[in-house]
Amino acid sequence: MGLTKNHLVVRISRETKIPQTRACRILELAFDLISNSLLRGQKVELRNFGVFSVVNRKPRIGRNPSKPAKRLLIPACVAVRFKAGKKMKSGLKKLKPAAKRQKRHQPTASNWRRTKSR
Repeated sequence: MGLTKNHLVVRISRETKIPQTRACRILELAFDLISNSLLRGQKVELRNFGVFSVVNRKPRIGRNPSKPAKRLLIPACVAVRFKAGKKMKSGLKKLKPAAKRQKRHQPTASNWRRTKSR
């Protein structure tokens, strides 16, 4: 499991020696400020961490993975984009990439006929 809000509250409380209830209120306030800024269409820039911005996604044609022959319209929507900051990017470069998973329906010698007939 990844990092949760509760983990953040406990860590902030421990590091700053403030009660967890107060740390929770501070964290919730920070999240509310970020959310409200994004809902107003504003960019949120946190130096060395990254930038949150609102993007408009155009409608597009997609496919259902279980029925790839059938096309469906994915409607336009508004989404939040995150771009990592310099410090985070440099830290990510130090991580080793995870092993790539093989695609589920990738043709191989053993399943070539089954894949081709779909």
